[in-house]
Formats: sequence, structure tokens, C-alpha cells
Amino acid sequence: MEWKKEGKILGYIAVVFSIFYFLPVGNGRFDNAVLESLYLVKWYAREHVLLCLIPAFFIAGAVTVFINQSSVMKYLGPKANKVIAYGVASVSGTILAVCSCTVLPLFAGIYRMGAGLGPACAFLYSGPAINILAIALTARILGLELGIARAVGAIIFSIVIGILMHIIFIKEEQKKAASVPVFESESEKERTLLQNGLYFLALVGILVFANWGKPDENVGLWFIIYSYKWIITALFSILLGITLYLWYQIKLWKMIISFAIVIIAIILFPKTPLIPFFTGTICLSIITITDKHGHGEEWFSSSWGFAKQILPLLLFGVLVAGLLLGRVGHEGLIPIDWVNKAVGGNSLRANFFASFAGAFMYFATLTEVPILQGLISSGMGKGPALSLLLAGPALSLPNMLVIRSIMGTKKTIVFVGLVIVMATFTGMLYGAI
Repeated sequence: MEWKKEGKILGYIAVVFSIFYFLPVGNGRFDNAVLESLYLVKWYAREHVLLCLIPAFFIAGAVTVFINQSSVMKYLGPKANKVIAYGVASVSGTILAVCSCTVLPLFAGIYRMGAGLGPACAFLYSGPAINILAIALTARILGLELGIARAVGAIIFSIVIGILMHIIFIKEEQKKAASVPVFESESEKERTLLQNGLYFLALVGILVFANWGKPDENVGLWFIIYSYKWIITALFSILLGITLYLWYQIKLWKMIISFAIVIIAIILFPKTPLIPFFTGTICLSIITITDKHGHGEEWFSSSWGFAKQILPLLLFGVLVAGLLLGRVGHEGLIPIDWVNKAVGGNSLRANFFASFAGAFMYFATLTEVPILQGLISSGMGKGPALSLLLAGPALSLPNMLVIRSIMGTKKTIVFVGLVIVMATFTGMLYGAI
């Protein structure tokens, strides 16, 4: 008998047994925290998995199947022109305006295709941080000064963090550039840049407008877009269907049947747009799975690979985040009073705590603004407020777990550390002005 191996097993059993033996069930705070974690993961599953993550998985799968690897290397690779690489990465994130979890499949897609670590990390940060709607909401509710500081800080952060990641891991990047084979995929030869552009425009349009949040006021451009968000999403879905038929070898009868099924769902559930959206997602999955002659099956297989890797980690991370911090306006294991007391003033401790706590919390798109509004009214300093805005939306515990599975523990620690440290000192500088 291998006693060393058996000893480890016994140790694991003892740890698990001890956890359950001393589990504080019956304690009010613990019981409430467990409920909060379940409420949060339920909300996440309803609001983000279907509308955010599934479209993101399909986009990430499409990137790996339909995008020419040489194009990725040309614009985002380790040897790409740095101005173009970081410009493309930051602009792409701005256009998508997704949360810290939705950006992960997209990041994984371009990183695995050969994108340099620096541009990929710039994209990873910019996606959730440089959110035009969130910045505008920050300026309107928390003040123009803080809104401008958030916008400028986020843009600079995305580029600086990307460059620092490239410099820190320069040797690995050089090895990667030399070892990654560059070839031209046959799937891209079959289509022009315009055809591929319309295809990805349709996918991104569905992702962006299906998740368009309701503004606080029922006036203005943002509200008009929100009022017609599902019509706009439907138009992008029609564009996707047309591109799939014309240039991606999907049979016309499959598209017609799918559209008919979705229209029936719209008629039956006119006030529940999530049901037609879910129906359309199922139809697209069936269409791609059964496409044996084109690239549809490969597209679905790639998307499913991202889903298997990312989704379990995200759900586990959201569950833990809910247990520790609860939902907006509700407490987890960590009392809200502790947070309020820790972020007052403009000390190094206050700014670091705001950056660190924000990095581990999960912020759905736009929710950081009402959270900060409540914290500021409780005495939070303007420096820690900016620190939280620069670190919070870009990171979260679920986000970190997935990043680690994509680029490893060391790079994840450095990336998270850079965000927290830069956010801390930027907050201190802003608070001192």
C-alpha cells in the first residue's frame, strides 16, 4: 500500500468532513449568505447566461473557425505594429461594452488564435471597463468630473496594462511568436472581407442590443434604443440568417423553418422576448450541429468547447462571490458596514481596499453606479470611488478563475495585481487633486 498517497486521500477526507462538521448552519448571517449566493447565481443564470454568454460563445467559436490566423497575427500578434495592435484591442472592447464575464470567451478566442499577450490583455480590460453607456451614466449620476476621470483612466489602463504584460512576459511572447504556425484557413478564402464583416456584425449586434439596459430616465437616445432593442436584435438576427445562407452554406429550408419557429414564439409570447430569443438560440444550435458539409458543425463544436471550459467556473465564482458579498443592497458573510468604514477618506488603505474589494466583487453592467452612489452617500471618498470604478467592472472572482484556466496562474496574478495597484494609486492621485 502506498501510504503517502493514502495519507493525502485521508487528509482530503478529513478536511471535507471538518468543513461539514463545523458548518455554521443555523447562524443567521451564514444562512442569509447562502441564500444570497443562490439568489445571485439564479439571477446570473437568468440575466447573463442566455443573453450575454451564449452569444459570446458563438462569437468566440466563430473567431477560431472563420477568422484567418494570419490576420490575427498581423493585427494583434506579438510581432504586430504596437500602435495598431493596442488601438484595435482597445477599440474592440469599447464597441462590445460587455461585462467582466461576457468578455472572457472573446478573449479566449483571440488569445488561442495567436494574439499577443499585451493586446489580448488590453482587450480583456477594455471590454468591460470602457463601457460608453456606463461612463455616461457615471457622469450623470456621480458627477461629470468622476465620469471623465473614469473614461480617461480606463483607456490609459487598457493600453498600459497590455504593454506591461507584454514587457513582463517578453521571453514567453518571443517563444510564442516563433512557435505558432501561421496559415491561411480555407474557410476565409471562400468569403470576402465584406462578407465576413457582415457575419460578425450580425453576431456582435445581437450580443450588444439584446443586453441593452434600461436607462434611469425615459427620455433621450439611450431610452429610444432600449424601447426598440428587441426589434433591432431581430434585424441583426435576420442579417445573420441571410449571411449564413448566402456565404456559409447553410440550407435555405433550415433558415425558413427556424424563422417560422421564432415568429410563432413571438406571437405566443409577445411580452416575454426571452422565450423567442432562447428559441432562436436552440434553432441556431441545431442548424450548426447538423451542418455536416459546411463549417457549421465545426463552429458549434468550437463554441461548445468554450462553454464547457468557462461556464462551470463562472457559475462557481458567482456562487462564492454571492456568499461573501451578497447582491446589490443585500449582505453576504462580509458586513456592508465594514466596507463603508474601510473606504472613507483618501488614504492608501482606503484606495487599496476599494480596488481589492472591487476586483473580487461581481458587477453586472451598470450596477457599479448605484452601488457607488450608496457608498458615497455613506462617506466613501472620491479617490476610492475612482479606484473601485477602475478595478471593479474589469475584474471579478468568476473572471479570475476563467482567466487562470486560459493563460495560467502566473499571468493571471500579474494581470490582477497590475489592475489593483494602478487603480489604487490612480485613486489616490485623483483624491489629492
